[in-house]
Amino acid sequence: MTPTAERVRSIPAVLARSARRHPEHIAVDEGELRLTYAELESRSRQLGKALLALGLAPGERIAVWAPNGHRWLLAALGALMAGAVLVPLSTRLKAAEAADILRRSGARVLFSVGEFLGSYYPELLAGQVLVDLERTVVIEQARDGDSSWEDFLASAEAIPDAVLDARIETLDENSLSDLMFTSGTTGYPKGVLCAHGQNLRLFDNWGETVGLGADDRYLIVNPFFHAFGFKAGWLAALIRGATILPQRTFDAEDVLRRVEQDRVTFLPGPPALYSAMLEHPRRGDFDLTSLRVAVTGAASVPPVLVQRMGSELGFDSVLTAYGLTESCGLATLCRPGDDVQTVAGTCGRPLEGIEIRCVDGEGRALPSGEVGEVLIRGFNLMRGYFNDAQATAEAIDADGWLRTGDVGVVDERGYLRITDRLKDMFIVGGFNCYPAEVERLMMEHAAIAQVAVVGVPDVRQGEVGKAFVILRPGHDLTADALIAWCRQHMANYKVPRHVEFVRSLPLNASGKLLKRDLRSA
Repeated sequence: MTPTAERVRSIPAVLARSARRHPEHIAVDEGELRLTYAELESRSRQLGKALLALGLAPGERIAVWAPNGHRWLLAALGALMAGAVLVPLSTRLKAAEAADILRRSGARVLFSVGEFLGSYYPELLAGQVLVDLERTVVIEQARDGDSSWEDFLASAEAIPDAVLDARIETLDENSLSDLMFTSGTTGYPKGVLCAHGQNLRLFDNWGETVGLGADDRYLIVNPFFHAFGFKAGWLAALIRGATILPQRTFDAEDVLRRVEQDRVTFLPGPPALYSAMLEHPRRGDFDLTSLRVAVTGAASVPPVLVQRMGSELGFDSVLTAYGLTESCGLATLCRPGDDVQTVAGTCGRPLEGIEIRCVDGEGRALPSGEVGEVLIRGFNLMRGYFNDAQATAEAIDADGWLRTGDVGVVDERGYLRITDRLKDMFIVGGFNCYPAEVERLMMEHAAIAQVAVVGVPDVRQGEVGKAFVILRPGHDLTADALIAWCRQHMANYKVPRHVEFVRSLPLNASGKLLKRDLRSA
């Protein structure tokens, strides 16, 4: 392992170290705009000073609601320099979902994109009660009357560098760095707290294992608001000194073009990303010879896909991984040189300092080869759920083991294979989707009496939602109309792609819903 993460105490300190080591090396490349590591640190410091000018106290929450881009990075890094806890918001969230996270996190400042995907994002929050939110800064295309990026940064002049340096010096390995909201079986998102030190240690190890280095040009398609795009994305790149190429939205042809144009070497993503690249009719028109490393996960990976990623896309190394938001996003990882069947059939083995085991229904450890619930223990476990001690205690036992809710098996080599999920969560194009949350949102429709959602196989996305709906008496509704309504009220990946209207739902003797019967329906 490189000494980077061992010698520094915080994410801002890692950025400062990278800026000292190679100040003229390109840190962020967005085509017409390029920032060296020295410039990235300098601009992030300006943002941090602007936050201190607001009187920001250590530990206060700062939210970012925007697509991948250099200003997302500046907002995040500046917030961390100011001692804030970063709250990433998915650009897929609808107004009520985003407002719920802003309220529950107590975010004081929101950095929001302006026009994006046909909406002006700050306007989406109109009418929402957000008592803690003092300021919304529109990072691009601000409308008249809104706080613009430039206006906000102007306030940094009032804060001396020494004041920001003093705030950065207060940070150590145990200082909280991020609050990422993940849904659960209750149907309500839970805030996962992680610290600077564990993130640095984990993703320095990840970067070394997968071979990420300063010469790499890392196209980050995974959203910055997701652990895959944040921690295994730009954070890992900063730790290792690589060049970050943010991808604003996913389009297969645009990715192929950028690989050729920007000589991309490093391209992690969900299996759907590589499938889209492979199946694109013009793939052969692009020079993909620069591609070197792919890291995937979050869904089953067919061996034929791994083979084609090497033979047709040209990757020298294809690796798979497994983790949860509650484990800082990572727990196990394949190693370079693992054969195709290992990469496709397992999620790898634990990284240094992390343990996994499978247990039976009574919590007893099972020998290798036997299927049980997957438990994780190590330095990478969250510091707890935000303002929810009970949920934290239910997730992590007295011996420090995190219950994942996933069912798997560990082989004699220590490699993990996920076989099922105790929780009903399914994965849509790399995004975790929790039926209880979707059901809660759908129950707000006036025509719905009961609803149950399960994941079903899908060729393109891996899995998608299917909703079984009981209508209220006297109401009429079509599947297309309900799906359209869902698109207006929840993030796209949560929207069920299939709807079946039923007269009843299968229940056991105690009245518990039998979702296994729905999956086989």
